[in-house]
Amino acid sequence: MPELIKLYIRNVLIGFAIAAAFVAVLLWFNVMNLWHLVSTSDVGILAVVVLWFAHGIVFAGVQFALAVMSMAEREDSGPRGGTPAAIPDYRAVMIPVEEPNQRARQLHQRRR
Repeated sequence: MPELIKLYIRNVLIGFAIAAAFVAVLLWFNVMNLWHLVSTSDVGILAVVVLWFAHGIVFAGVQFALAVMSMAEREDSGPRGGTPAAIPDYRAVMIPVEEPNQRARQLHQRRR
């Protein structure tokens, strides 16, 4: 199996484990009376599974994103890539410019 697939599966499992712990803490501390709602409802188990699955998707995505971003090289590792492009030698060039009045006179004379 490719290494990237292994990395993805491992981080998704870690994310769902974190989500399970998070949902357990929510239920344990009875946040917003969640334990009472789940324990007294006939579909409480389904609610816990959906809550765990939804949080699992989020935490798995975050976990995988952290794993991928931590694979980046350090910025202080020196230059990367090929040789830098050659910098062209630019030199100043004089361009003759006519006076605005003289140019206007020439245009006016052409129109006549």
